[in-house]
Amino acid sequence: METTDFPALSRVNHLLSKLLEWITIGLMIMLTLTVTMAVVARLIGQSFSWYDEVAAIMLAWITYYGAALAALHRRHIGFDTVLLAMPLKFRVAAVLLGELVVLAFFFLMARAGLQVLEVLAGDTLISLTSIPVQFTQSVIPIGAILFMLCQVLSLPGYLRLTAAGISLEHAEIKEEVESELEKNKGRA
Repeated sequence: METTDFPALSRVNHLLSKLLEWITIGLMIMLTLTVTMAVVARLIGQSFSWYDEVAAIMLAWITYYGAALAALHRRHIGFDTVLLAMPLKFRVAAVLLGELVVLAFFFLMARAGLQVLEVLAGDTLISLTSIPVQFTQSVIPIGAILFMLCQVLSLPGYLRLTAAGISLEHAEIKEEVESELEKNKGRA
């Protein structure tokens, strides 16, 4: 989410967005290649014993990093129509309360994730015994911390738009319509 009022914050958002995009895209490419190789190997009668476990882990990683990216751009499901119907002071209070609840949830998730990592010390994957389970499950606290960071970084812009009575959903639709009209302008 752009925060033009805070140029340094906007640069951080942009850099984090690009990093999360590249991580997510890289994981999706690796998952696609892994599954494709596994299908080809199975077709020629040489199944991999590890692909199922690795593919499930990569899918979880895509979910966590993608969720953080969506949080940075405020693309998770929301009800800003209800929010925008409230008087200004209640609207801002509701946004801040909602943010507090989300941050508390992900703080607890990060904490629980770290506890899970302690419990899993010494365990390895079943099919690839050289890979520690702690490594694969580290995405839980890392993803939770990234989600919190993305929520905090995108909050000023979201708060500004919500306080001004601007719907993220409607702004996105308007931007898409204007983009399509601009593309079709030369055709008419």
